[in-house]
Formats: sequence, C-alpha cells, structure tokens
Amino acid sequence: MNETAIEARSVVVEREFAHPPAKIWRALTQPHLVAEWLMAGDVAPTPGHRFRFGADWGHVDCEVVEVEPERTLAYSWDGMGLESTVTWTLTPTAAGTLLRMEQRGFQPDQKLAYHGAKAGWPRFLTALDDLLARID
Repeated sequence: MNETAIEARSVVVEREFAHPPAKIWRALTQPHLVAEWLMAGDVAPTPGHRFRFGADWGHVDCEVVEVEPERTLAYSWDGMGLESTVTWTLTPTAAGTLLRMEQRGFQPDQKLAYHGAKAGWPRFLTALDDLLARID
C-alpha cells in the first residue's frame, strides 16, 4: 500500500520587541489589551479555557491548549472552515523579547486562508507593537 501524506502548512512570523516578556504576555492574555491589537475575545491563560474572537467579518472559536507563563501560549483557532492552532513563543533577548507566532494546520486546499494569514499576522504584530509603546 502506498499512501501519500498530505502535509499541513504553517504561517510563522517572528519579531523582536524592545519590551520584556512580562509586558508582551499581558498584551497576549488580557482581553482588553488583546482587543486593541487583534480581536475582541475573553481570552484567559488557562488550559481548557474556551473563548471566541469576534470581528466584523465573523468569529473564531478557540480553546487554550498550552500555557507556560511569559513563555508559551497556544490555542486552537477554528473559524470559517479552518481548524488550526496558534502558538505564541516568547524568548528573552538582550534588547527585549523575540516573539514567534506560528499558526499551523492549513490544508493544501485552504490557499486563501493561508495567504490571508501570511498577510494578516504581520499587520497584527505591527498593531501589537503600537499597543506596547502606549502601555506601561
């Protein structure tokens, strides 16, 4: 039997921020801050916590699957036919924090979603950078 594995694709965006991991962690996990740079939703850094991000184009259902405070936050990202996982990894650097975002789970037939994520996540990180500059 010859089976061909279909490999899901990932979108990875990395950016170094001149802010400590604790500050970035707050922006990733406090709903009022997340709403300013990503979408409104009742996110909480608690494994098993379910929440919904909402925007004018629709919503995304999420469940927190991994938490290591100030280091890793991962949640499922299910919306508009896409079932994926978003993982945030924070690594301290001499200048602040290297933030890595990986959204994995794009199937070969989900080209529109994949290209949308490739274009969208860098814009979200720019909005995150703007937020970080405004908060203590």
